[in-house]
Amino acid sequence: MAGADASIIDLNGKTVLPGFIDAHTHVVSGSVVDAIMEYVGMARYATVAEVLDHIGQRAAETPAGDWLVFRNFDPAVQEGADALTFADLDPISTEHPIFVLNASGHLAYANSKAFEVSGLTNDVEDPPGGEFVRDANGKLTGTMKNNVAFLKIVENYPEMAEVNPVEGLIGLLDKWTKFGLTTVSELSLGALAQSPADAQVMAAAAQSGRMNARIRAYPFYTIGAEAWDGASIAQGDGNTLARIAGYKLVADGSNQGFTGLQREPYLDSDSRGLAYMQPDELTAAALERASKGWHLAIHGNGDAAIDNILDTCEALREAGIDMSLVRPRIEHCSILHDEQIARMKDLGVSASFLIGHVHFWGIAMRDEVFGEEKAQLLDRCRSVEEAGVGFTLHSDFMVTDPNPLHMIEMAVTRRTWKEPDYVLAPQETISVESAIRAMTSEAAWQLFSDHEVGSLEPGKLADMVILDQDPRDVVPDEIKKINVLETWMDGRQVFQA
Repeated sequence: MAGADASIIDLNGKTVLPGFIDAHTHVVSGSVVDAIMEYVGMARYATVAEVLDHIGQRAAETPAGDWLVFRNFDPAVQEGADALTFADLDPISTEHPIFVLNASGHLAYANSKAFEVSGLTNDVEDPPGGEFVRDANGKLTGTMKNNVAFLKIVENYPEMAEVNPVEGLIGLLDKWTKFGLTTVSELSLGALAQSPADAQVMAAAAQSGRMNARIRAYPFYTIGAEAWDGASIAQGDGNTLARIAGYKLVADGSNQGFTGLQREPYLDSDSRGLAYMQPDELTAAALERASKGWHLAIHGNGDAAIDNILDTCEALREAGIDMSLVRPRIEHCSILHDEQIARMKDLGVSASFLIGHVHFWGIAMRDEVFGEEKAQLLDRCRSVEEAGVGFTLHSDFMVTDPNPLHMIEMAVTRRTWKEPDYVLAPQETISVESAIRAMTSEAAWQLFSDHEVGSLEPGKLADMVILDQDPRDVVPDEIKKINVLETWMDGRQVFQA
C-alpha cells in the first residue's frame, strides 16, 4: 500500500500507537505562565510552610519592587493553611508584589503590595462569576476566586506584557514531544490576552513551520461571543495544524478549591460552591452558540453544576438543535451520579476526565472535600464506558503534567499519590485498551478531528508514537515508566530519545 519507494523500518518488537492526544490543556495561556511563573506545587513542596519559606528566600534575593510570582500552589494536598492571605504573605514582604496561582487555575492569592500596585482597595467590586474574598469585617483577605478577579492583579506583572507568546507556545509544544503528544488543546482561548488576539498567537505559531504538535482551540466565554464574532472567528477556522474546534463555557469552579457547585454542602461546611454561570445564563449562551453551529465544551466539576449542564443540553435539544453536531462534552465531569450518566447517554453528551483528580487529590477528596461515600463518584470512567458514554482523559495543564502514559496508569489503577496502596473507587478502574482509546481515538472525536488523527489507518495524518514496551503487557503500576522512544507528527520525527 505504501508503494515501492517506501522506507521499511523494522522496530524489532517495539510498540507503535497513534500519537497521544490531550483533549483539555491550556497551551496558549499555559505556555506563558510556564515561562514566567515559578512552580511551587506538590511535586516540589509537601507543605504550605515550605512554600512560604521558599517565597521568603526569593524575596531576600530579589530587588525591592520586583514581582514574585508562583504557580501550582495547592493547599488541598500541601499540608497547612487552606489559603494564603495577607496574614501569610505580608510578613514575607511589603516591598515586593507577591502573586501565587492555585494549581486549579481557579484561585489565586496575593499580598497587600500586589493589591496596592494594581490599584485595588477594599472598595473593589466582585466581578460577575468571581470574588475578592473578604473577612467578617468586609476587609480583603488576599484570596481571589476565578480568573475574572485575579487577572486584575496579575495583568500588572510587567513580564506578562514582555513575554513572547508565540515563542513560548512553540517551545512548550516542543518540550511535550517527549511525552508522545501530537495533538493538544487550548480550552480557554482568549484568557491570555483577554481578547481574541490569542487566536493570532496560535496562527502565528502554526505559520512558523516550527510547531511540533497540533492545537485544537476553544474560544472562552468571558471574552464575549460578540468579541469573537467581531473578530470573524468561527468554528472550523484554521487547518490540520491549528484549528478552532468549539466554544468553552464554565458552570462552576474547582472541587478541591471548594468552588465546584454541589447538590449538598462540602464536608463539615455549609458551602455548596459557586456557579460561575447561572443556569439561565448558561443555557442562553449555549443556545446562542449552538444555533450558530458551535461545538460546546462545558466545564463542570460539582454534581449540581453537571445538573445545570445537562439541563442546558436538554434545552438545546428541545430547541431543535441537532446534538450530534454540537457534540457537547463536560469538562472534568468530576462528581457524577447514575441518573446523570443516563441523561448524558440520552442527550449525546461525552465526558472528559481530569484523571489526576483521582491520583493527586483522591485523599483530599475523601478526607477534606467530600467524605468517603461521595468521593466514590469521582471520575467514573468504568460506569460511563458501560453506559455507552464516550470519554477522554486529560491533564488540564497546568493543573497536572500532560504525560499520557501516566494518565493511562492513573485510570487503570486509580491509586492515590498520598496513600499508594489506597485505590479510590476500584469499581471505576478501566482496561489499558480503554485508557489508550481515551487518549487517542476518543480524544480525536471530541476535538472534531477523528477524520484526520487518533488512529493509524490509510487516509489519516502520520502522527504516531513509538514505545519501548506495550502498555497492555506491563504491570499496570509500571505503565508510566515506559519510555517514549520516538514521536512522529505529520510523517516527520519530532522527538527521539
